[in-house]
Amino acid sequence: MQVHVKTPHIKIDIEGEIPESILALLKKEYGKKAKINDSDEYEVATETEWYKDIKSKMNPGDYMKGYRLSRGMTQIELGKKLGGVPRQHISNMEKGIRKINIELAKKLAELFEVSVEKFI
Repeated sequence: MQVHVKTPHIKIDIEGEIPESILALLKKEYGKKAKINDSDEYEVATETEWYKDIKSKMNPGDYMKGYRLSRGMTQIELGKKLGGVPRQHISNMEKGIRKINIELAKKLAELFEVSVEKFI
């Protein structure tokens, strides 16, 4: 069983065999803010409404920035790996100001080992 309570100044996470008296107290004190999951099954993140909402707002530049940061690269380093693309162009692509052309999308896909569609 899992219990999660989050308020502006309080965060409580409890896992394991939780006594009914503690559950009742948390429900009484925090009401709807207390989320109680009495199964040990986990939800697949990619199937949640939160994930679908975030993904619908992502653009190719967001993916580019995410992959770059996940590999600890600066914009300058990424530009060099892409054949000398200026840092400002990288920045503008990440912000969605500048489009990512198909050739650059292919290079990004190869570099980050993902589908080219992420950058188109």
